[in-house]
Amino acid sequence: MNKVFIIAEAGVNHNGSVELAKRLIDAAVEAGADAVKFQTFKAEKLVSKNAAKAEYQKQTTDKAESQFDMIKKLELDEATHHGLMSYCKSKNIMFLSTPFDHESIELLNTLGLEIFKIPSGEITNLPYLRHIGKLSKKVILSTGMTDIGEIEDAVDILMEAGTKKENITVLHANTMYPTPMEDVNLRAMVTIGKTFDVSYGYSDHTLGIEVPIAAVALGASCIEKHFTLDCSMEGPDHKASLEPDELKEMVKAIRNIELSLGSSIKKPSKSEMPNMHVARKSIVAACKIKKGELLSEEKLAIKRPGNGTSPMRWDEIVGTKASKDYQEDELI
Repeated sequence: MNKVFIIAEAGVNHNGSVELAKRLIDAAVEAGADAVKFQTFKAEKLVSKNAAKAEYQKQTTDKAESQFDMIKKLELDEATHHGLMSYCKSKNIMFLSTPFDHESIELLNTLGLEIFKIPSGEITNLPYLRHIGKLSKKVILSTGMTDIGEIEDAVDILMEAGTKKENITVLHANTMYPTPMEDVNLRAMVTIGKTFDVSYGYSDHTLGIEVPIAAVALGASCIEKHFTLDCSMEGPDHKASLEPDELKEMVKAIRNIELSLGSSIKKPSKSEMPNMHVARKSIVAACKIKKGELLSEEKLAIKRPGNGTSPMRWDEIVGTKASKDYQEDELI
């Protein structure tokens, strides 16, 4: 029940190649992720022909190429979706994809997608939110570039359309690729969870793995992280993605954090119980003591091991009479 849902975000790092997409799925499986996520869109429905690229996209792709031309090459058709879903099933990993338009929402719904991921860029898209809300599926909502009021509007729209609150997970995010550490604002993730009383998590675009690990320690139930086979590949998201070994390390660290968080009940653990007799102390004889002698403070000491009378009973023992003879260091 406390297992963090880890999404390995392949996104468009397949570069339009089915073979590369399958290798990404293999890497996600090898890393131990719960799901591998792609992106579903029709370029004509997503972006205007004259729309500019983001600055980070200009730095990682051909500057002379338009945003439309860039993403047109990254479309996955319906047949490819079927193939990748089948491949994921054979590898026992969940297939996910983020839809960016109404046609893509319908395609993924027809394919039986269990969870719908809403990207940060669509959180102010009222018709889009209603469309997904009406499906009554589980929803993961990213919140990059938003304030708390915009998140409230989006959650309300999803619920009014038919999605149950308990089926909504809200992810804190920052949509700069890569995100500067000073802009992560990880405490805002906890604010989201408390404000809306929903499951919360974190979609990470920083370099490295320490921030998603910290998010899990702060209570994240879902982590999403971009990955690639090679950060030096051409494409908009490769440079801000983990390579397979790093993804594996992130998953391993998250699973260890899950174990370490425990039950919240403070009590001796099973592993440390044997050490209690070794590390704690008991009341012992500081010298030879004859039966019937008064147990004064001078005749008593507190030393290891801890399997005798607890020093917390000091006041109870001091002033009583010895019930037997004691040798020095013998447990009282």
